[in-house]
Amino acid sequence: MQAAQWHCLELTLTSTSAYANPVQETELWAEFTGPTGETQKVRGFWDGGAVWRVRFAPSAVGEWRYETSCSDTQNSGLHAQTGKFSCTPPTGETRFAQHGPVRLAANKRHLEHVDGTPFFWLADTAWNGPLRSTPQEWNQYLHVRTRQHFSAVQWVSTQWRAAPDGDIEGGLAYMGDNSRIEINPSFFQRLDERVAATANAGLLNVPVLLWTLGSAETQQVNPGHSLPEDQAVLLVHYMVARWGAYPVVWILPGDGNYSGEKAERWQRIGRAAFGHEAHAPVALHCCGMHLPAAEFRDEAWLDILGYQSGHGDSADTLQWIVTGPPAQEWRNEPRLFYINIEPPYENHIAYQSRQPHDAHSVRRAMYWSLLNAPTAGVTYGGHGVWGWDDGATPPVDHPGSGIPLPWADALTMPAAEQMAYLSTFFESIRWWTLLPAPDLLAQQPGDADVHQYVLASRSQKGDLAVVYTPTGGSIVLNAAALPAHASAVWVDPRNNGQQTAPSKTEGDHIIFETPSAQDWILCIHASS
Repeated sequence: MQAAQWHCLELTLTSTSAYANPVQETELWAEFTGPTGETQKVRGFWDGGAVWRVRFAPSAVGEWRYETSCSDTQNSGLHAQTGKFSCTPPTGETRFAQHGPVRLAANKRHLEHVDGTPFFWLADTAWNGPLRSTPQEWNQYLHVRTRQHFSAVQWVSTQWRAAPDGDIEGGLAYMGDNSRIEINPSFFQRLDERVAATANAGLLNVPVLLWTLGSAETQQVNPGHSLPEDQAVLLVHYMVARWGAYPVVWILPGDGNYSGEKAERWQRIGRAAFGHEAHAPVALHCCGMHLPAAEFRDEAWLDILGYQSGHGDSADTLQWIVTGPPAQEWRNEPRLFYINIEPPYENHIAYQSRQPHDAHSVRRAMYWSLLNAPTAGVTYGGHGVWGWDDGATPPVDHPGSGIPLPWADALTMPAAEQMAYLSTFFESIRWWTLLPAPDLLAQQPGDADVHQYVLASRSQKGDLAVVYTPTGGSIVLNAAALPAHASAVWVDPRNNGQQTAPSKTEGDHIIFETPSAQDWILCIHASS
């Protein structure tokens, strides 16, 4: 038996004991020992009938050995099974085959592959995608999003408020009394195919394990709300065992308020689910305009605080992004890594103006979110895609969001296509060195009107600067904050066009004029 480095190896075992509710009655583990003596212990999972499986991604080339253990030591089919396999060099051309899975960088300012290669987070929001798609549809989705240079997909892994009846076949992740749930393996077997296809396409799986928030009518369907803590942890352990051998980032709870006393429940669940085991990065997905840094700063199991600037378009909403907690928290210690994983969805009706968010509104929030803190990435969302909608009615349980395009048409909305340009630009520079640099700006147009707020970042060495203006006009920079010898270009976020950025000097200031009244990126490099 053999497996390639960083690829999923699967062991299949047959239980010799019968259980009425297997996941409640016994646990399976396997300890793997690598070629230099390193060990890793992973959970196994029940997969229906007498079948149990263990999935593992070896981290080093060479011979590995394993031994299983079962809490029911009398189960000779699961307990004390041993074996070995050979781990060969990685195969394939995806980012994960070449560089390995993703982790939080040591400086807690960005994500990286296990070989140290920075990972630029450009996620798509496809909450209902794996649940509601056919295999052909999901492959179509992956083809388009790969062409658009996305690097990750956020999705929901159980029934939830926007898919209360479960998957496309009416299957539910679990059934029975919430105090003692019964796992439905066939539901997860179907999702296994989506997980594998996503990884094979070179996209990071980012499943929400326990969706939380919902309307009064649908909240009980969300496991993050309805399940008691022990059952929530059991469900998390089951999904981590199934998918933990793939490149993944876990979103533990989805769309919740985790401040004050509400934080205590999720602190307990997080510690119980991830506090004693090696795991891929874990994130929170917070409700709109909510950044509970104080509550989770010292939670060792948490890697990413995923905030949500949300779907509003009021001045207060925009101000929150550019000068509120997302623009301030990164300076605090101990350092807490955070990222905007739900800016406004394209074509979603805005909360205040009641007009659909257009491509400019989406770009503005995304570029602001890339420069208001150390640059690490951002998430896009398309109305119609996230709900996997047919275009006939608003998404389930979201009547005020507007009737979307059918999901296949929504895939190519203008801002979605422009994500390729966003990715291409940042991947062309050392984005992971950028830190907010408001001192670059001699004038801030946004002080008078937040719609004109300019954000600037600079590399720690000072040899790279990036400035984003949402409305065009004059960009006035402090000459002393720039390299003595520099070249500057304008980058058009609508088509990735580039042109030299001429400037004029007035005293201590350097002034750049945008090529048009639209939004632009100014990129300044130190000349060699």
